[in-house]
Amino acid sequence: MFDSSLSVSITNLAVAFVPVLLGIILHEVAHGWAASLCGDHTARMLGRLTLNPVPHIDPMGLAMFVLTALASPFVFGWAKPVPVNPRNMRNPERGMLLVSVAGPLANMLLAFVCAGGAALMWRYAQTAGMTEGSAAHFLLRMFVVGTLSNFALAWINLVPIPPLDGSHIVESFLPRRLAWQYSRLGRWGFVILIVLLATGLLGAILGPLIEWSSELAFSFYRLF
Repeated sequence: MFDSSLSVSITNLAVAFVPVLLGIILHEVAHGWAASLCGDHTARMLGRLTLNPVPHIDPMGLAMFVLTALASPFVFGWAKPVPVNPRNMRNPERGMLLVSVAGPLANMLLAFVCAGGAALMWRYAQTAGMTEGSAAHFLLRMFVVGTLSNFALAWINLVPIPPLDGSHIVESFLPRRLAWQYSRLGRWGFVILIVLLATGLLGAILGPLIEWSSELAFSFYRLF
């Protein structure tokens, strides 16, 4: 007999797959697009300015995404970082600041789009009815998950732990010597992030931000 818990896990993976994967890929494309606008066309030449997931897939990041989607309420994963060469930029310091901001901003914009989709599906439910397990119910869940997960991606990447985007934003405002010393923390950045996730400290800090921004997005569409 098919295990109901496995069925729920597979459904959760299906619901999260498109909005989370799209958010991860769009994040990297936004970095490359911003770098290209600033004069560095490395990502464009390597074919990374595309929504095709194949050039962006990191096997470990994809595996982590699938495992957390199946077994955890917190979905986590990553794509291959888009290569950026600040030496090609017209203004490297300003360029790297724009590149760092572009990724989280893309996730926030996608979160607002998903919130709009959720609002439309909810209005459909009020007028035409919606049964659990229907295509409309699936889409509603997908858009809600897309809103929450993309705000989560944005806020996590804004945490000032090297090599996350937030650390590069902080570096752009520091003197060069201090910025270089700060960036050296990057060798421990992934370990620090995992510890913060495992202890629940990161969730305690970011949880209210994710809830607040998601509610703001949903409230925006309730005005119309």
